[in-house]
Amino acid sequence: MNILLSVAFVLCWSSGFIGAKLGAGSASAITVLMWRFLPLALVLIAVAVATRTAWRGLTARDVTRQAVIGVLSQSGYLLSVYYAIQLGVSSGTTALIDGVQPLVAGALAGPLLGQYVSSRQWIGLGLGLSGVAVVTLADAAAGTGVAWWAYAVPLLGMLALVAATFLESRSRSRVAPSVSLTVHCATSAVLFSLLALGTGAAAPPAEAGFWVAVAWLVGLSTFGGYGLYWLILKRSGVTEVNTLMFLMAPVTAVWGALMFGEPFGVQTALGLAVCLAAVVIVHRSGRRGPGGPVRVPRSSSTERVMEQQTPRR
Repeated sequence: MNILLSVAFVLCWSSGFIGAKLGAGSASAITVLMWRFLPLALVLIAVAVATRTAWRGLTARDVTRQAVIGVLSQSGYLLSVYYAIQLGVSSGTTALIDGVQPLVAGALAGPLLGQYVSSRQWIGLGLGLSGVAVVTLADAAAGTGVAWWAYAVPLLGMLALVAATFLESRSRSRVAPSVSLTVHCATSAVLFSLLALGTGAAAPPAEAGFWVAVAWLVGLSTFGGYGLYWLILKRSGVTEVNTLMFLMAPVTAVWGALMFGEPFGVQTALGLAVCLAAVVIVHRSGRRGPGGPVRVPRSSSTERVMEQQTPRR
């Protein structure tokens, strides 16, 4: 089951780059993001009103915390990725910068969550970063005339997603995935709608391709990628779920080659192989320390997260 979830997560998360490219040809990033989340948020809110069981026991503080997590992990992250591509930063370079996220999260897992990160896991994380670099090096080194500060935009998004990951992991309350998804999407819908209205980019284009891209992003990227991200985080922990992020750049390269005819050479294949090796190394090491399973104090928030093996429905 964990392997199937991991494969589905990688494919669905990678679909976001493909969907962004589909939508970029017909509308601005703000327009795509507004219409990606506005109808979705309305549907999720209607479902939440009809089925209020999962919301019982939640306080205003819990909802506010989820809204902040949504701003960081969804609104901030996606806006930075889409805006960077709009500025001219290639999807490969953006994937490389986003690929630093697992290394940052892995480095912070110990001091912030009390999780043991073994030397084998560190080797896997470093190897994965090298694989992503191999895939995107040629694209990042090419002179495209993009302003230097544009490359800091996806970096800010990566840091926002890391912050959201740890904020969720340190939460003392158990929030059902359906609740967190509703709050996150509603928050994103409000923010992107305000930005689109304020910049005059709210009107959707008449092209059918725009709505195909929106449906693609809602179904695969939001429900699939974003939903599976938090589900696997709760089941497997920060280090393992973020290691899967190393596969996004090479998988996106393969997908782009098949769907858009983008070049896929030896360098990309090598990077894919390196990333696969990194995932195997980290997942085989598991959460075991030098003397066995990691011992975490009973009062820590890490244990509360790790105990959520089956999310509430």
